Amino acid sequence: MKLGTAQSAPGEVSTGYFTVTELPTGQPEQVPVVVVEGEESGPTVWVTGTIHGDEPTGMEVIHEFVDRIRDESLSGTVVCIPVMNPSGLRTNARTSYYDGDDPNRYFGLDGDGETPPRVQQLICDRLYEEIRANADAVISLHTSWVATYPYTIRPRVRYGDHRTKTDAVELRDRLVELVDAFGLPVVNQFSPDETVQRSLDHTLTGAAIADEIPAFTPELGGRFVVEQDVCEAAVAGLQNVLHTLEMVSEPAASATTFELPADTDLKRFVHPHTDTAGIVHYRVREGGWVDSGDVVADIVTPCGETKAQVAVDHSGYVLSRYEGVAVYENDPLLDMAVPDDESLLLHQSD
Repeated sequence: MKLGTAQSAPGEVSTGYFTVTELPTGQPEQVPVVVVEGEESGPTVWVTGTIHGDEPTGMEVIHEFVDRIRDESLSGTVVCIPVMNPSGLRTNARTSYYDGDDPNRYFGLDGDGETPPRVQQLICDRLYEEIRANADAVISLHTSWVATYPYTIRPRVRYGDHRTKTDAVELRDRLVELVDAFGLPVVNQFSPDETVQRSLDHTLTGAAIADEIPAFTPELGGRFVVEQDVCEAAVAGLQNVLHTLEMVSEPAASATTFELPADTDLKRFVHPHTDTAGIVHYRVREGGWVDSGDVVADIVTPCGETKAQVAVDHSGYVLSRYEGVAVYENDPLLDMAVPDDESLLLHQSD
């Protein structure tokens, strides 16, 4: 397999760089590439990291994962892009600095409009063209806010005009299998309307699902720094995905103690919001369960006087506390995982 300057051969690990655009200073903008090609044929799995430049854990996971599998007997090929957003990595920022855009909202866009695509879309198009050409599965490694409990987002699958229900069921079942193999707590994607509102159908995972490629997004704890226990769990999770795809013979020993022991499926939910400005004092931590009506935060003045208490209207787990202590009206306070009564399989009109 050849990708940029990386050209693999059976039984070898190849590294190189793939040019995605040109910089105004004349140098090429490149993403690093690592290709691990097995001696036997098999699926091709893409693993990507640091599409948000302040999320370095995915990059570290890929480094450690390649070290783990480089000497194993492998059937198939693993293609790794440790840094999908080099400009964000250079500035330790979520977005790319070309136009200040979120790189993970530009995949699978229709380019037929009158306005030419921005450079970030061109970069995503060039990367995704390579992914779509040969990927049998995609794992897009992310992190969330600083205070985040690790989990994996499981996508929903639509059927209708572009996909039969039979094909959608097959894709859903494959996703369930691979996400379960990864091993972190599973949280279903936002409700369908929220997914569209947040343009999540144009993330790398969303575009791959639309193209019949099983894809999912682990959220590997908090951003800015690598949490080593989460990193180890993710490396084991990647090996277990390969084992499920019959690419390696042995699964990894479980490396995770992370769990959300719910008796029902969970989905992502941003809640609650504060209706007053002030300084937030949290009463909860990530990974904890809260019941409807529980007070999860106090909003105080800069002098420390209580202005309001913020309670939740929904029971569920705390996934993340939002960063910063200063809040304005209607600011969100928590990412939560709440019971999910919606199907993973959706008709196009849903």
